[in-house]
Amino acid sequence: MPRATPHTDTATAIRDAAEKLFAERGFAAVSLREIAREAGVVVSSVVYHHENKLKLLQTIYDLHAAPMNARRLELLGEARQIADLSARLRAVLRAYLLPAFSFASTGTMGGGARLTRMRAVLSAEGDPEARRIIADAFDATTRQFIDAFAECLPGANRAQIIWRAQFLLGSLYYSLINPERIDRLSDGAASGADHETAIHEIVEAAHASLTALTRETCTT
Repeated sequence: MPRATPHTDTATAIRDAAEKLFAERGFAAVSLREIAREAGVVVSSVVYHHENKLKLLQTIYDLHAAPMNARRLELLGEARQIADLSARLRAVLRAYLLPAFSFASTGTMGGGARLTRMRAVLSAEGDPEARRIIADAFDATTRQFIDAFAECLPGANRAQIIWRAQFLLGSLYYSLINPERIDRLSDGAASGADHETAIHEIVEAAHASLTALTRETCTT
């Protein structure tokens, strides 16, 4: 567990402990006392550095969401320069997925697998304040990706694009938080830890799902 020492910033140890516990058990089930115990500090230190549990969660998202969103938008800008709409859609999908997997691999700011697990758990838990923090962190960037999907899919219904973008997020969630299931179901023939293959397979599945919307438009 992350213990605060003279060489470890106390606020960081508290934040890391909270992130770990939130990812494992959700927001509501974790107390400030448990966060303090995990961080190796007293409860008053948690209050001093982060005030309360909600502000602690906000700090975690402020720290991780900004670099992930910045990298996504950088890659999105490059993808939008591709003329061929099918190739552009694949590049837009990679722009969305790659930062999440990259940060997961390197452990750098952006959160990676643990932040993704925490986001999935908190979203399912349904706490309105936690959901607001998640929405504030990611919705603006997500809207830009939905716009980019629509640009690649002339005539497609926007509501259907949004549904399929939601399925894309679900694929990302599950691939990062439960990769071992791939190994188990394939009897070792495939590895969920192979992030490049995971990205490729999610891109191909999402590309097929999204491009089907233009075919549906042509037949109606």
